[in-house]
Amino acid sequence: MSDQIFTWLALGLYFAAMLLIGYLAFRRTTDHEDYMLGGRNLPPWVAALSAGASDMSGWLVMGLPGAIYVAGLIEAWIAVGLTIGAYLNWLLVAPRLRAYTEVSRNSITVPSFFENRLRDSSRLLRVLAGAVILVFFTLYISSGMVAGGVFFESSFNSEYLWGMALVAGVTLLYTLFGGFLGASFTDVVQGLMMVIALIVVPVAAVIAIGGFGEMGAAIDELAPNHLSLTGGAALTGGTLLAIISALAWGLGYFGQPHIIVRFMALRSPREAKTARRIGMTWMIVSLIGAVFSGLVGIAYMAQQGIDLGNPETVVLVMSQTLLHPFVAGLVLAAVLAAIMSTISSQLIVCSSALVEDLYKVMKKTPPEGKHMVMLGRLCVLGVGIVAALLAITPNDTILGLVSFAWAGFGAAFGPLILLSLFWTKLTNWGALAGMFVGAAGVFIWDAVWPEMYELLPAFIGALIVAVVVSLLTYRAGSERQSEILQEFSDTGTLLTVNGVGRAPRQVP
Repeated sequence: MSDQIFTWLALGLYFAAMLLIGYLAFRRTTDHEDYMLGGRNLPPWVAALSAGASDMSGWLVMGLPGAIYVAGLIEAWIAVGLTIGAYLNWLLVAPRLRAYTEVSRNSITVPSFFENRLRDSSRLLRVLAGAVILVFFTLYISSGMVAGGVFFESSFNSEYLWGMALVAGVTLLYTLFGGFLGASFTDVVQGLMMVIALIVVPVAAVIAIGGFGEMGAAIDELAPNHLSLTGGAALTGGTLLAIISALAWGLGYFGQPHIIVRFMALRSPREAKTARRIGMTWMIVSLIGAVFSGLVGIAYMAQQGIDLGNPETVVLVMSQTLLHPFVAGLVLAAVLAAIMSTISSQLIVCSSALVEDLYKVMKKTPPEGKHMVMLGRLCVLGVGIVAALLAITPNDTILGLVSFAWAGFGAAFGPLILLSLFWTKLTNWGALAGMFVGAAGVFIWDAVWPEMYELLPAFIGALIVAVVVSLLTYRAGSERQSEILQEFSDTGTLLTVNGVGRAPRQVP
């Protein structure tokens, strides 16, 4: 009984800290841009840790260790692909997107940037982008709530539904009032908790087993193929396909609204370099810890005679059996942090899609100021309730739910972000066609050939279609194109002033 008290005390302190940060952010939120983008005033360390924490979710401390526990290092290719993708995202997209969104009519959402950048007077591009965000993020948020329910079910033998409701309720509260700033600053605390937990738990497990030698010998005996990057198989077509599919996860980074919106919120483009160094260090340490947790879990569970019913709870079980109840409670809080940080960030993006990209498009004279902030909060509440209803009866693993939503954003938005930033001939019709093909391609490919991760073919298809349609609809010398070229040049000037480098050469 006393052990449970220590654990609940740690969780209670964590929940209280999140609500306090949400309240303090509420005090600093004065207008709609503050609520949606923090007034473009995020320090680089906040942007870096916030992007990392909102990116990884329950996948980092539950999904990935569970996949490694079941299949071995062949699943680690996902981590390799994500590391490469995240680095390129910080290097190529972050500084230029920060500059371009400011130059292009101060765009504060991804859909509004597409519309402003491409001068889409039809408004179709903004509406479709907003709809894509709502569909895939509702699924994504639901996956986080599922992770919350599984967490409480496995950690406290409580009802799945009560655990899911508690995680959803607390996250909704601090996001509802704190907005973007609340989500970002809670992400910082949550990101630090996650990386510490992913160092402490596997190290404690190795010590308990008796060292690395005993760990390696146990894995060799129990699951020898788990230490092979090919799963113990020859590099056949099927194995190569699995590796390529795992590496393809990295492509998704270019189109994740809850991550790239952190780039838009930086204080200046030059701070993207500092943020990249901080963010990549955090990410590499966290991913190594997650992979190592899955491997050491194989040996530890066998030594302790523990029958792990759900592989995705391997970190939870190790923390509870290895650590003091209060410390274990903090580790469990770190797992919750991974889940809740992503939910909060995605709720804000969904709210911005509803308010900025759908409501303001339909309403000729939308309200401003406090009315818009209140509308944003109501949208956070509405999306959260819908996602919670979907999470009541989960029909997939956490990793499965996350991978589908990740593919949807990566294919629908990724090619357009890259083309918008680096190619002046992209047109609104090319962007519309590419976005539609990317989003639809994820659903179609998943149904037709699930053996290959749907992100890769959908991304390639969207990129090709966007380029072809743009070349067919491009009108050189038009007033619209002249404005686009001027903005492209102004963005390059802003980057140069910030010491980021020269803009890509304009294409006339």
